[in-house]
Amino acid sequence: MNRTRLHWLLIGGSAVVIGSGVALAQAAVVRAVDATLPDARAVSRFSRPGTITLLASNGAVIQKLGPATREKIEPGQMPLLVKQAFIAAEDRRFYDHNGVDLWGIGRALVRNVRQGAVREGASTITQQLARTVFLSQDRTLTRKLKEAALAFKLERQLSKEQILEQYLNYVYLGSSAYGLSDAAWVYFSKTPDQLNLQEAALIAGLPPAPSVYSPLVNPELALERRGIVLDRMQKAGFITKDERDQAKNSPLDLKPAIPKYFNSAAPFFTSWVAQQLPQLLTPEQLEVGGLKIRTSLNLDWQKKAQEVVRQYAPFNTEGAIVSIEPGTGLVRVMVGGKSFSSSQFNRATQALRSPGSTFKLFPYTAAIAAGVKPDDTFMDAPRCWSGYCPKNFGNKYFGKISLAEALKNSLNTVAVQLQDKVGFDAIIATANQLGIGNQRPLGKYYPMAIGAYEQTVLDMTTAYAAVANRGVYIKPMALEEIRGPEGNVLWSRRVDGEKGRRAIDSDVADAMNWMLQRVVTGGTGVAARLDDRPVAGKTGTSEGARDLWFIGSIPQLTTAVWFGYDNNAETKSTSGEAAWAWKQFMNEVKGSYAIQNFPPKPVLTRSFEDRRRQGSQRVADGEQDGEETDTDPDVFSSGEEPPEGTTPPRYVAPAGGPPVDEFFRPLPVQ
Repeated sequence: MNRTRLHWLLIGGSAVVIGSGVALAQAAVVRAVDATLPDARAVSRFSRPGTITLLASNGAVIQKLGPATREKIEPGQMPLLVKQAFIAAEDRRFYDHNGVDLWGIGRALVRNVRQGAVREGASTITQQLARTVFLSQDRTLTRKLKEAALAFKLERQLSKEQILEQYLNYVYLGSSAYGLSDAAWVYFSKTPDQLNLQEAALIAGLPPAPSVYSPLVNPELALERRGIVLDRMQKAGFITKDERDQAKNSPLDLKPAIPKYFNSAAPFFTSWVAQQLPQLLTPEQLEVGGLKIRTSLNLDWQKKAQEVVRQYAPFNTEGAIVSIEPGTGLVRVMVGGKSFSSSQFNRATQALRSPGSTFKLFPYTAAIAAGVKPDDTFMDAPRCWSGYCPKNFGNKYFGKISLAEALKNSLNTVAVQLQDKVGFDAIIATANQLGIGNQRPLGKYYPMAIGAYEQTVLDMTTAYAAVANRGVYIKPMALEEIRGPEGNVLWSRRVDGEKGRRAIDSDVADAMNWMLQRVVTGGTGVAARLDDRPVAGKTGTSEGARDLWFIGSIPQLTTAVWFGYDNNAETKSTSGEAAWAWKQFMNEVKGSYAIQNFPPKPVLTRSFEDRRRQGSQRVADGEQDGEETDTDPDVFSSGEEPPEGTTPPRYVAPAGGPPVDEFFRPLPVQ
């Protein structure tokens, strides 16, 4: 008896040892194989190659580019009817296998042999998910073996419900629909929970050949495929025979829609963003995709600005609006026209338009920097420079007037006098520092002072933003942060973005902001006046009112409004229309910022050196320096009367330049 017990104990012990060894060996093999496979839990972060998600500053989706699932269903929210339809259609033993259905493989093999063709597939839902996320669509033995191994790993790391939900979020269902939610919207304009039996069955029948079975492509085949799915659902006990028959007899009743986020909610802005991405990311990063890009755009403001352009552009003109935060350079709004679908031409970044009197920012800024004071007086009267005779709006002249009053009333003769007083080089250098004239150089011709050189709305807005920022220029930026497929930061504005630089001295900027405020409180920009806070801004109108501008700032935001025809026709309107539209937009968004004042009028201590007089003395001494000469003053210090008998001097045009009338189009008048 004892020998018998010992015998069985030895046998049992051996079995345990052998079984444990086999189990350990099997576990070791599984671990070794698993080590060569990706982590199945990464399925929740899956993105197809080339996909990019553009987000507004608050995280709202602006657009999804590439083969992306545009809307996912949250965990636990997948409708039961939909799950039953897909299980019946794709994997009837889904809850019984461990990733690979050997019984299903045998069944499919027998049927396909009997039919003499491939009539039934054997890939489980788990295998299809593994193939979609981790593998290619190549039909090779190696890929099938990897697919099976990944399916087993998915089943070990995820629950059945997680696998099914992820599959339904990623499976391609034709007509640019990636995932159930996209398909429900594309085919029926519904959310998944609104789908009825026949609709769920139709969508569940698409995966084997989504482009062929799509009801938008082959409605007859779609109906046939829907019937097969309904039969399988009834056979599986998910629905009754009556429910099947009623669903089979129902029409398709399609209500097609464009996939959500397929079109951009701010197309002018996102087209500008797309131009910048290759400068920040490598071709490989763009190709791999899975990028999430948080932009600077305020989507709510963008929609309001778009409505302002459509509602307030006079006489069917086109329009553009750009808003920039001076302290960061972030572009919060960019509207490049009334309708992107009608014209993809971005009038905010691509259109070169005469800035009119908004260009006076640069001669006035250069003059203040050179020592001219806002209270210095000038003689506003008709005069000519080598045949160029600028006129004030309405041929109105004020005689003796201060610099600040001249800007307030947008007097052209004073702007050209300033240009003559401080020199072309100083004005061009000032404009360059503020981002104007670096790519398209400014020439030394008299009409430059009043806006003859065409500029983009974006560039002019950025220049005014630098002045509002007390002279610190920050390059306009559309992006806050770019994250890769794993959520890692690829680029950040705070770390990688360009820093601001001092463009003009702070006291010069403060003086300009003080004068620009007077333009709005009682000058040409009065239509832009806000009731609760200060505004510093400038109107601009080119010859024939072909371009209507207003660029204005509160301390935290600079916004430009432009109206005009693409063919440069006369608008038969005034810049007051742009100023009024600016006010309508700002009334919608100003509440986002606390009320702030600009710095007070500064005490300027610079002394002006009259370069013309120095040039005259050098010429008298026989020294030729190429500068225009004249001994008659046209600017006077505060309280000083102009000498009697002063006549407008005539100056020699710069050598080598084309005739003024041939070079400029159009000549601004305000």
